[in-house]
Amino acid sequence: MQEEPARAAAPAAPTTPEIPEAEAVGRETADGPEAPDAAAPPAEDAAVPAEEAGRRRRRGRTALIIAAAAALGLVAGTCTGVLVQADREPTKLPPLSQAALAHGTGKAPKPLSADQDRRVRTEGDLRELLLKKPRGAREVEWLGDADGWMDLATYTGTFGGPSEQFSKYVHDDFRRAAVTHWRTGATRTVEIRLIQFRQEEVLSAIEGSDNGRHWAGWGREDDTDRWPIPGTGDGEAFVHNRPESVDGSPPLYSAEAHAWRGDIEMEILVADTDRIGKDQIMDLARRQMERL
Repeated sequence: MQEEPARAAAPAAPTTPEIPEAEAVGRETADGPEAPDAAAPPAEDAAVPAEEAGRRRRRGRTALIIAAAAALGLVAGTCTGVLVQADREPTKLPPLSQAALAHGTGKAPKPLSADQDRRVRTEGDLRELLLKKPRGAREVEWLGDADGWMDLATYTGTFGGPSEQFSKYVHDDFRRAAVTHWRTGATRTVEIRLIQFRQEEVLSAIEGSDNGRHWAGWGREDDTDRWPIPGTGDGEAFVHNRPESVDGSPPLYSAEAHAWRGDIEMEILVADTDRIGKDQIMDLARRQMERL
């Protein structure tokens, strides 16, 4: 009877089977639910099982295989297109649209006449482009010109603020100005100016015409009629219907026209003690522009 405890102690203690963590947490004892082992590491800190790691590696290899297959497909498609194009007949190009040029004869072409080349006309005597005095017209004693020419000081002296205008026209490459004027009837006077610019940096003829049109209508809109001059783009003629007195002179009606062509600005000024008709100023402007 005394040997029984010895036999019970001799065998090795049976190995406690591993209990899944889920069961260990939820297992109850006689004294109540058994608390989980505080020393056990959390589940997310456990090592990734080998099977899961194997699945991840296999997924990476699959992506590489798909990418390689796509690249091979692109190369194969390109090679197929090249081979198909190589087997086709070459497409004929359309003939050149330019006709065959004749061989030169060694002779220089004839220069254009003044009627064909506007530059020939404007480079010559600018006074020749002015309208001629009508038959029966009388000379006007005006000291502002010298044999049909106006220098820059004389021209800018016709503006308000001549010193400022002088500097402006120097900047705008003023080249020369030609002028003609006459008197018809008892009191009507006509003056026509052609102002030419070098226009190396500024389109001064356009600016000069715009400036003239601006001042022709500025402050006198209620008593001024205006019309476009045909064939001049933005050229305009103005008739002022209210007479004005200058320096104590008798009141005069006035009309004017402003236009440009190429490097030349045109100005026409008409004054009379009687009203000036639209047809009269428009006729002068049209005929003068035709000469440019």
